[in-house]
Amino acid sequence: PPCSGQTPMAVGGTAGFFFTLGNAIKTYKYNVLTFIPLNLYEQFKRVANIYFLALLILQLIPDISTLPWYTTLIPLVVVLGVTAIKDLVDDLVEFSSFSKKLISPLLLRFRESKWMNIQVGDVVRLKKNDFIPADILLLSSTNPNSLCYVETAELDGETNLKFKMGLRVTDEKLQDERKLAQFDALIECEEPNNRLDKFTGTMHWENKRYPLDLDNMLLRGCKIRNTEECRGLVIFAGADTKIMRNGGKTRFKRTKIDELMNYMVYTIFVLLLLVSAGLAIGHSFWYAEIGSKAWYLFDNKNQDTSHRGFLSFWGYIIILNTMVPISLYVSVEVIRLGQSKFINWDLQMYFAEKDTPAKARTTTLNEQLGQIEYIFSDKTGTLTQNIMQFKKCTIAGRNFGTFSISIPVDWSWNRYADRKFQFMDHSLVANIRSKKDKEASEFFKLLSLCHTVMVEHKDGDLVYQAASPDEGALVTAARNFGYVFLSRTQDTITISEMEHETTYEMLALLDFNSDRKRMSIILKFPDGRIRLYCKGADTVIYERLSPNSRYKEVTQTALDVSIFANETLRTLCLCYKDIRSEEYEAWSRKHKDAQVALTDREAALDHVYEQIENNLMLIGATAIEDKLQDGVPETIDKLAKADIKIWVLTGDKKETAENIGYSCSLLTDDMQIHYGEDNDFVDMACECEAVICCRVTPKQKANVVSLVKKYKKAVTLSIGDGANDVNMIKTADIGVGISGQEGMQAVMSSDYAFAQFRYLQRLLLVHGRWSYIRMCKFLRFFFFKNFAFTLVHFWYSFFNGYSSQVAYEDWFITLYNLFYSSLPVLLVGLLDQDVNDKLSLKFPKLYLPGQQGTLFNYKNFFISLFHGIFVSLIIFFIPYGAFLQTMGQDGEAPSDYQSFAIVTASSLIFTVNLQISLETSYWTFVNCFAVLGSIAIYFGIMFDIHSAGIHVIFPSVFTFTGAASNALRQPYLWLTIILTVGISLLPVVCIQFLHKTIRPSVGDKVRPIAVYPAATRNNVDFFFFLFEGGYDNYLINQIIVINNKIIRVAIQFVQEGGKVNKIIRKQGSLEDASDWEMQVDLGGKLVVLQEIACTKLRPHNFVI
Repeated sequence: PPCSGQTPMAVGGTAGFFFTLGNAIKTYKYNVLTFIPLNLYEQFKRVANIYFLALLILQLIPDISTLPWYTTLIPLVVVLGVTAIKDLVDDLVEFSSFSKKLISPLLLRFRESKWMNIQVGDVVRLKKNDFIPADILLLSSTNPNSLCYVETAELDGETNLKFKMGLRVTDEKLQDERKLAQFDALIECEEPNNRLDKFTGTMHWENKRYPLDLDNMLLRGCKIRNTEECRGLVIFAGADTKIMRNGGKTRFKRTKIDELMNYMVYTIFVLLLLVSAGLAIGHSFWYAEIGSKAWYLFDNKNQDTSHRGFLSFWGYIIILNTMVPISLYVSVEVIRLGQSKFINWDLQMYFAEKDTPAKARTTTLNEQLGQIEYIFSDKTGTLTQNIMQFKKCTIAGRNFGTFSISIPVDWSWNRYADRKFQFMDHSLVANIRSKKDKEASEFFKLLSLCHTVMVEHKDGDLVYQAASPDEGALVTAARNFGYVFLSRTQDTITISEMEHETTYEMLALLDFNSDRKRMSIILKFPDGRIRLYCKGADTVIYERLSPNSRYKEVTQTALDVSIFANETLRTLCLCYKDIRSEEYEAWSRKHKDAQVALTDREAALDHVYEQIENNLMLIGATAIEDKLQDGVPETIDKLAKADIKIWVLTGDKKETAENIGYSCSLLTDDMQIHYGEDNDFVDMACECEAVICCRVTPKQKANVVSLVKKYKKAVTLSIGDGANDVNMIKTADIGVGISGQEGMQAVMSSDYAFAQFRYLQRLLLVHGRWSYIRMCKFLRFFFFKNFAFTLVHFWYSFFNGYSSQVAYEDWFITLYNLFYSSLPVLLVGLLDQDVNDKLSLKFPKLYLPGQQGTLFNYKNFFISLFHGIFVSLIIFFIPYGAFLQTMGQDGEAPSDYQSFAIVTASSLIFTVNLQISLETSYWTFVNCFAVLGSIAIYFGIMFDIHSAGIHVIFPSVFTFTGAASNALRQPYLWLTIILTVGISLLPVVCIQFLHKTIRPSVGDKVRPIAVYPAATRNNVDFFFFLFEGGYDNYLINQIIVINNKIIRVAIQFVQEGGKVNKIIRKQGSLEDASDWEMQVDLGGKLVVLQEIACTKLRPHNFVI
């Protein structure tokens, strides 16, 4: 029987031991029949939607309903409809991306068939440019050694080709159709899973066992390239394929604002219950004392006091339901979608060299970008370019690569040389060409043999395809020094050794992985000798060196304190071991058993590898240069000034990591370096300005992020470019992938992606900060406008016996959040800027409010609540007082309910739209149109629904016939509206003025405020500017311009106590002003003033 966790299948035609699912899959959620019910089911998983559906049901009960059913139905339908359209568009995009491949025909058992008809155990034949329809074991191909090249862009986003290889036995025996038809075998393999980087299986055929791994597998979603035809066996089909197993839901990331917003909605719901309960109790007492005794209030209902109070409770739940905003969540989604588009469209984050724009791969985390406290960064490919160049080496204790003259080596003597390769040390080339330096020859022979590089011959040239840039650089270096990798088969490697071609038999390849940190190859030389070559990190190599190995001390010196570490070069140690035939035979048997192990195969292989990788003889070490990306030091410096702590997590040794820290400005000379171990790691590290973790594995990277998240409760961001960074990226609150040289795995797992590390400062300090400020302002105002709108009913209840009557017309309640007040606040959430992007980058301290969470918290929530209470009180009581004992122009009192409802509604619309105008920092035509348009839409719709024509058509629905035209022709009521709006806005204006004067925010300090003069005379234009910033001092400057000439610039610094510190006067031409730079000694601190904009009749803004 198969081992636990393994899937057996018989192969031979299409027979199998067990029932398996077909290859038909569904990558879309909906079809024509299921869209409406399934989408509604998903939407009603949200508590808010269930709440409003319950309200709608209550409104259908006559004894409870206080509002028509459409006041809830219309907003609910709009919200559900917008979300449904968004879901439908997403699903159509998903369907169209797969539909072409789903109907592609392929050859199955020598006949054409659609993908959906494939079964596990089928033998299929694929041709060049075909998509792979299932997870298939490669049996043979038309290429030598059954090589097959695939493009994995659909799987992991990478466009470079990868090679797969069939087993030697199937390559030799399964090349024609007759033998393929007779092929029978038993495959035992792992259960279906989502591991794209791993496959474990064993093939039993002709009384032998053959190990299977990922190199033998063609995965669904890949595309056949550079291979005319290949044949394979279907192992997993349909939903069991690895790509489909990866289609499951990933961990949903939520922002801090999301959590706060949900808690605040719960708080509002509790307030709604309490207020409704209080008003219901008030109605019970009122009815007992007054209502039941007034004959004119008799309603022919024999209901006692408690029963009436119960009905009143549910009536007020319906009336006050707008305290819980129905459109909040869909508005937030729209804002986040827009913010994501702005990131995608930002040309300053576009990398033209690779035609790579920035990409927001999620729409739910934008405002969290403005709250980052810790950044965890990979080094190679993230801070550096990951373009490797062989720079130096040490061979047998001698160092090469240092040079006194910058003249590159002439490679014309080597017909295989890569002309782009540059090396400056001529002495090493002379040693190689002399053929007398055996250690140097062995050094480069190892580099040409110990690797997994594949080679293609194109137009007479060699093209290497390497799994990593390091490996490609080393093989290229060996190629230029005369040891040229020419070709490989499944069991041989052919190289050219100084123009002499030699073929070595490959006995075993001991793969590299992040835990082993080394790779080895065992070769049989033409003369019969068996030798193991090994290359790897110095820490693992030195542990395995023979006591008789030479050059250990001098090589270690070069690695740690000499020519390599000080220049932040990436190093690998090279070594070898001669193996006796008997020793190899004994080890080979253990190796074969480990290869076909069905459980813990990796552990078994590692154990076997350890038995042969010992007593190694050191040859030397390589040093590869990986330059920093452009703008890395400046970006790190800017982010550090924003109080963001940056941790670099790297696999390099301590010395190399430390030097990288200095070169990228993470470490500075005035810092005190502390070397720590695991004990109390988090507490110690979080006290530091910068942290570098060296010698860390991918799993440890993720653990470091988890520790900080768990113990510091901080918002974290991880950024990396390779597959080894995926765990770290997924663990952080926000993951950023860099599309570099190591493929697209990091990008595919990330929330945001771009091409260069330097774009991170713009992502956080500009887009993140703007998104946070916009979202906070939107939420504060959204809650305020709903409180101001809803609580008018509360005040009205004191004058109607708490009888669940509404203060507004029904249609106003229906359309308030849809048309009358939604667009201006939505545009603030999309477009508002307190300062522009240049100032956001110039003053990193502007980022602090997001980290501190000062712009949206429970304090801000209750301020919005009390502000709404105040405005609702003003909006109700001023018109109420104005309507008492008044007389209109026509001699009639305009104190009817309908006129009162129109005045309160109009006052509310003017107040909330002008209030958002006061909150808007960045005005555009769209903002102006939204504010004025919302007011115009209100009046337009109101006059329409109050017209006689619509009343005739729907007499029971539109009951305010002529109310608007009658009320608004009274100047007295217009004065009432103006007074109400003025009193509502006056405290806000005063508070904003005092706040910016007494306690200005960081944004207020760096934003110039231009105050234009009241008069201009004698062609002299006076400009006065207030600029607050820099060491908590005030800077006032005066610029006088006459006929395009700057006559005088007076700059006055005033300390907090009011004492004048320094006055500078300067004059010159306007054209030269852009080059001005003045240095002022301000209290012992040097301040540089630089003119950044100077145009006639425009503000001349100086910045500190």
